[in-house]
Amino acid sequence: MVDSSISITIKFFAAYQDAYGLPEVVWSFPEGTIVADVLERCVREHPPLESLRSQTRFGINLEFVEPSTVLADNDEVVLIPPVSGG
Repeated sequence: MVDSSISITIKFFAAYQDAYGLPEVVWSFPEGTIVADVLERCVREHPPLESLRSQTRFGINLEFVEPSTVLADNDEVVLIPPVSGG
């Protein structure tokens, strides 16, 4: 049996974009991956992002979603950090 993977585009803003130095990346994940797993990978690769974990919201294909939402192949994920200003 062949392991199935999905390809996800992740768009970065604010602190996430600062950490990666890129506006977006394309990553592969196993089928059944939830959107919160994208944040887990970011925190694993850039530990200072841990401070944003509890405040980050998630978007998939231009809609806000819960962290437990399962990803599909070719989804576009946005990690939305807290913003300040007025």
